[in-house]
Amino acid sequence: MKKGEKKQSRMWVLLAVGIIVLGCIAVLSFTGLPFEQAAAHFLTGSSSSPQHTAANASTTHAISTPSVAESTNGVNGGSPSPSPALTQAPSSTPTATPSPQKMVAYHGPVEHIFFHPLIAYPELAFDGDSMTKGYDDWFVTIPEFNKIIDSLYRNNYILIPIDSIYETKTIDGKMTATRKDLTLPEGKKPLILSIDDNNYYDYMRKNGNINKLVLDENGEVAGYAIDPKGAEVTARDNDIIPILDDFVKAHPDFSFQGAKGVIALTGYEGILGYRTNETGAADYAETKAAALKVVSRLKETGWTFASHGWGHKDAGKISEKVLFADTDRWLKEVGSLLGPTPVYIYPYGASVPEGSPKMKGLQDRGFAVFCSVGPAPYLKASSGVVMMDRRHIDGLSLNDDVKRLAPLFDATVVIDPIRPSVKAKLATANK
Repeated sequence: MKKGEKKQSRMWVLLAVGIIVLGCIAVLSFTGLPFEQAAAHFLTGSSSSPQHTAANASTTHAISTPSVAESTNGVNGGSPSPSPALTQAPSSTPTATPSPQKMVAYHGPVEHIFFHPLIAYPELAFDGDSMTKGYDDWFVTIPEFNKIIDSLYRNNYILIPIDSIYETKTIDGKMTATRKDLTLPEGKKPLILSIDDNNYYDYMRKNGNINKLVLDENGEVAGYAIDPKGAEVTARDNDIIPILDDFVKAHPDFSFQGAKGVIALTGYEGILGYRTNETGAADYAETKAAALKVVSRLKETGWTFASHGWGHKDAGKISEKVLFADTDRWLKEVGSLLGPTPVYIYPYGASVPEGSPKMKGLQDRGFAVFCSVGPAPYLKASSGVVMMDRRHIDGLSLNDDVKRLAPLFDATVVIDPIRPSVKAKLATANK
């Protein structure tokens, strides 16, 4: 080979090697390394930055490994998940952590409102029978409840646990309670919500309420009902508990410390739609087990319990003997399922005098927080007990207490036109 030809041959070899080198660098760069670091990796066998090596390893993992959720979708036959996008390599600069919400001492009034189970089927509640007036007076519909909680949220109320306002001690065998300082996110106003008679009595099942609370396929509390056509329905939009659970999930700043509300239960027709009062029934063990599963999930999701008396008796009118026997039965049949609670919610809102033998007898049985009914917030700690009034939210208050309810919501906007009382007003106005 001539000298000129040898030189030309060497040039072609060098050119080929250069092309190969550039191609390898390009491949490495495509995996996520910057060009200069890809070149360094090729020429030296390692990246110039150990930190970047770790970051690139996590990027490669994100490309090749699907998430648990994506794997589950495929197993369950759902729609195929799209291929995961390339994950941005972590930055060496730490990300700023958002400042926590400012907490401040709260010294204003504490609102406590209560409902009965919602009217799920107005066509049964307002069908013109002997129960229609009672349902128009004492219950609210699903649309009304949805508007109420939305308004409360927009007006900066926040659900609080009832035990955030008191602390209890047992002194000489007697339950006592004192006030506790309340600290809240700045700008929020405290709200306690309770539900009376969440037992789903037989009359309720026939007049538009649901039948019971159950756990759905996801293990969440849902409402089970037989609709007017006889079909079985399990849903999360047919009563207070599942509706409020979902609302708080969508608006977590509506709940302080995960609080939802207080469930006030009697015992004469069981609890939560389960006839746990029928202790001699052949299926009692099964019924009790099903009820306990719901109770457990409610506690896990921010709900607490209160006594509403076993037989829903007027504590102010009955004798001490009858009151104490009723309470003892509640503790045996209901309290044994729910666990201890110091909260006693008076049936009919009828309270007993502070320091009276009746109140002391209830304290002896473990109660020290007493809730009655009143037109405005009221909270007092005295004589080792805490006493609180609750506003009733129902057809009567929506019709008659518009001004008093104004700080909470606009009752004229909330009230459902399907109510007989509303239809009657419209008919009168149009005459």
